[in-house]
Amino acid sequence: MSTAPTAVVTPGDQFARDLPELALPWQAADAPDPRLLVLDDALAGDLGLDPTWLRTPGGVRFLLGLDVPDGAKPVAQAYAGHQFGNYSPRLGDGRALLLGELRHRDGDLRDLHLKGSGRTPFSRGGDGFAAVGPMLREHVVSEAMHALGVPTTRSLAVVATGREVVRETALPGAVLVRVARSHLRVGSFQFARATDDLDLLRRLADHAIARHHPHLSDQDDRYLGLYREVVSAQARLVARWMLLGFIHGVMNTDNMTISGETIDYGPCAFLEAYDPATVYSSIDHGGRYAYGNQPAVAQWNLARLAEAMLPLFDDDQDTAIAAAVAELEGFAPRYDAAWAAGMCAKLGLPAAEEHRGLVDDLVALKQDNHVDHTSFHRSLSAAARGDREPARSLVLDLAAADAWLDRWLALDPDAAAMDRVNPVYVPRNHLVEAALAAAVDGDLRPVGELVAACADPFTERPGLDRFAEAAPEGFGTGYRTFCGT
Repeated sequence: MSTAPTAVVTPGDQFARDLPELALPWQAADAPDPRLLVLDDALAGDLGLDPTWLRTPGGVRFLLGLDVPDGAKPVAQAYAGHQFGNYSPRLGDGRALLLGELRHRDGDLRDLHLKGSGRTPFSRGGDGFAAVGPMLREHVVSEAMHALGVPTTRSLAVVATGREVVRETALPGAVLVRVARSHLRVGSFQFARATDDLDLLRRLADHAIARHHPHLSDQDDRYLGLYREVVSAQARLVARWMLLGFIHGVMNTDNMTISGETIDYGPCAFLEAYDPATVYSSIDHGGRYAYGNQPAVAQWNLARLAEAMLPLFDDDQDTAIAAAVAELEGFAPRYDAAWAAGMCAKLGLPAAEEHRGLVDDLVALKQDNHVDHTSFHRSLSAAARGDREPARSLVLDLAAADAWLDRWLALDPDAAAMDRVNPVYVPRNHLVEAALAAAVDGDLRPVGELVAACADPFTERPGLDRFAEAAPEGFGTGYRTFCGT
């Protein structure tokens, strides 16, 4: 049942009550001169919050975690994780706080979570703060991903703090107010397993089941069922990333959610010229999280989740391992099926194994010719309507392009269906960088324009041509994104 938004809603403390060993009570750092930069009014309403009140000084302090309603219990969450393959037993929210849970209009709970809210005992020497640019990047990209139909954390607001944050230079500080189905991660289970507290591990799994898969609660094999659901959700999620050309950039196990949502838009970017080896992250020196590696990395992360959950699968270790391996081996076919069906949809064709050769040849054509991923797939709609030139103009080898187009067009693709899955607008890297630079200088208009363009990504609209254009020549050479810490 929907209810009208109210000014103050007290976030719940279900996570803190269920799992006190993973919840450290903490308080956000004060903000010298808080100022609301962006607010998603519709999302606020869905959470029962009054957007008009959130724009008041009291509402802004609520968003910063400074004026917490009586009964709320903000906590920093504990988790472990493999970062670039190296295990860290104690990571946790080093610059974040879970304010608690709110009831969404759809009836399910959502976490209300801060990023950049100051140091916690998990900060490991960091200052716990965040800068305006990286927090607005999270806002722009997460909202675009939501509009593209990708499961994702959401950005309710970004609030400037009035504090300088020192990185390579002094930058204006900000806090991201993030919304998620939960912030449970693979790393949450790794932390619980490392304690050797089987009761904690079981309670964590039960909490995840209650939160995300309550239909499993009464099943004898509910923990294996939970693992199966996570494997399936991540297979679908990463397939969506690959279809859209999204590169996460930092797929550590603490950045893989149990809910199957995309989390942590740090050094993320969108693919430009098609190349599986593409890396934009400044900290990914070995290319571990390159675009083409993302499915294999996801499966590796899920293997770490299986290791953490193993005692829950069966009392006999050999039996538990066999069950885990069987479920993990399901990742590849699930991913492949989701990706293949998605590629057929992008080509306006029904999903069928007989199209696999056509799809594989298209991937080779794009890679050999360094074709802009987003522009090319959208231009195929014109080809399906009889105008090949927009697609041909993006390919150097015209003979190969014509040969492939002949094969594809002979199958009578559905151009209207293609328009519904091939976006016109994504947060192009050069546009994101320009918008963030303007915002840091005090001009938020480019951010607002980019968010508005990407809010309806599949509908071509007059006056938005520049949001559909590929990056200027030479932009992608040496382009790097940063995690903001």
